[in-house]
Amino acid sequence: MKVIITGGAGFLGTRLAQSLLARGTLADADGKPRQIGSIVLFDHVAGAAGSDPRVRTVAGDVSDTATLAQIVGDDAGAVFHLAAVVSGEAEADFDLGMRVNLGGTRAVLEACRRLPRPARLVFASSVAVFGVPLPEVVTDVTTPTPRASYGVQKLISELLVGDYTRKGYVDGRSVRLPTIVVRPGKPNKAASSFASGIMREPLDGKRSACPVPAATALWLLSPERAIDALVHAYELPAERWGADRSLNLPGITIRVAGMVEALARVAGRAVAERIVFEPDAAIERIVSTWPSRFETKRADALGFSRDESFDAILAGYIRNQGIRIG
Repeated sequence: MKVIITGGAGFLGTRLAQSLLARGTLADADGKPRQIGSIVLFDHVAGAAGSDPRVRTVAGDVSDTATLAQIVGDDAGAVFHLAAVVSGEAEADFDLGMRVNLGGTRAVLEACRRLPRPARLVFASSVAVFGVPLPEVVTDVTTPTPRASYGVQKLISELLVGDYTRKGYVDGRSVRLPTIVVRPGKPNKAASSFASGIMREPLDGKRSACPVPAATALWLLSPERAIDALVHAYELPAERWGADRSLNLPGITIRVAGMVEALARVAGRAVAERIVFEPDAAIERIVSTWPSRFETKRADALGFSRDESFDAILAGYIRNQGIRIG
């Protein structure tokens, strides 16, 4: 089986590829396990292919229909569409967000439409499809009302995935990812980047500025559970999804103050004191429209897993990064 991962050079894309290589198989359109013969990592920059001969990297524009048609070819069986301009950048540059987030999704779907047999496709959406006014708890029947360009682009893409599925062009599934914490590496232009930064930088001995108030509540998911969710969404039989192909993923709710307290518990008070609060009105305006409490009965019934606690997420990051405490 040939697997396509757009955004393949990114954090989740590279982790997903590693997970798939370790698994070795994926379900085909009939639900039967098939050996993964190749994985194409497609991104705007060339990623690291590593030593596994099954992996190929390709650099290009995800909104370029000709490039997508070549990459998907006539033999792709699985597509994970993760490529996107992040929230803060999509809000600052409307044209870029529309071209990549919306145009890119359309290009991927059109490439899949030309396949001789519909591929399974997982689209990484976001809880940013919801916006104010919000109910106290978002449920599976809450109507999305995005209040930023990123959320609008993700929601339209979800609708496209659903319609291409209805028409029989793809077997699509859209999962709404919470904020992923803790991401290693450098900060990016996502409005949620601070959520990882206020953990990552202090653990690295650096000062970190938090742009939102300590009372701000967030809906979070660990990288490990995010990868599990993408694969599980793909593996679920089409009949389990039914007609509704968009899903809120399980997560945990925690206030920024609680994250700081967890850092102090796990790594020590001196580490937590490296966090300083420096308000950023632009970031706060975006983050304040995001939901922080969900009831995910449908995802729970479908077997998606959730993190135990934020302390466990943080401890897992420290362990995986080989960080020595004390």
